[in-house]
Amino acid sequence: MKHVLDGASIHIATGGLDFDPARPVLVFIHGSGQSHLTWVLQTRYFAHRGFAVLAPDLPGHGLSGGAPLTSIGDMADWIDGLLASLGVAQATLVGHSQGVLVALETASRHPERVAALTLIAGAMAIPVNDALIEMSQSAPEKAFRMMTSWGHGPGAHKFDNTQPGHAFLGYGRRVMAQNDGAALHADLVACNSYDGGKDAAASVTQPSLCLLAGKDKMTPVKFGRKMAERISGAQCHVFERAGHFLPAEFPIEVNDAMAAFLSR
Repeated sequence: MKHVLDGASIHIATGGLDFDPARPVLVFIHGSGQSHLTWVLQTRYFAHRGFAVLAPDLPGHGLSGGAPLTSIGDMADWIDGLLASLGVAQATLVGHSQGVLVALETASRHPERVAALTLIAGAMAIPVNDALIEMSQSAPEKAFRMMTSWGHGPGAHKFDNTQPGHAFLGYGRRVMAQNDGAALHADLVACNSYDGGKDAAASVTQPSLCLLAGKDKMTPVKFGRKMAERISGAQCHVFERAGHFLPAEFPIEVNDAMAAFLSR
């Protein structure tokens, strides 16, 4: 669906059904250089199982207009503003990678808005190599190739996508290429600059689920475990064979784990 927020047209995937705020709301927050397409194997699944689904393209990403946001704090406030504008009092936030930082910061800044958290392939901090930050501005296509290669586990480098007719690496590069030219650079700088993750994680009181990837080269699993340990009462599950793009590589398993958590 299309929605106007702060004067910009925002694209939001709803899983193929009209958005109904009377249902339990799930908000899927994508990672750096990504879009709602991160979540194609989650949004429809949960929309057809009793949830109201929102998977927005952040400004300057995917099909959304506006300028890319430049800090994790701004992204967290944007998520809160989006929910307020849609009449959503509370929602479960589901974040991947950079989206984990955004979800944590939203829960810290706006705890009344957050019912629960699912944090996928993330950590409390995501430092970014200076060379990659520079490359995202001077040679973005090279950055796309590097990130999609590093972002997928060994199996994804060998086999076709879990979506028939797609290949993981090619699909990932196409998703990144659809964004505003400044989006990836803005995202990487925002991640690299964010230092509030430890405090945000410690402040979380909502039920939380951490889904981590054993072959993750971008947010190594040891840092994800530290995040889970810092969040009071968090559940943690590690998919040992998965890479950073866990929702695409192991969608059935991710959906099953989320469904069990949400049915608590």
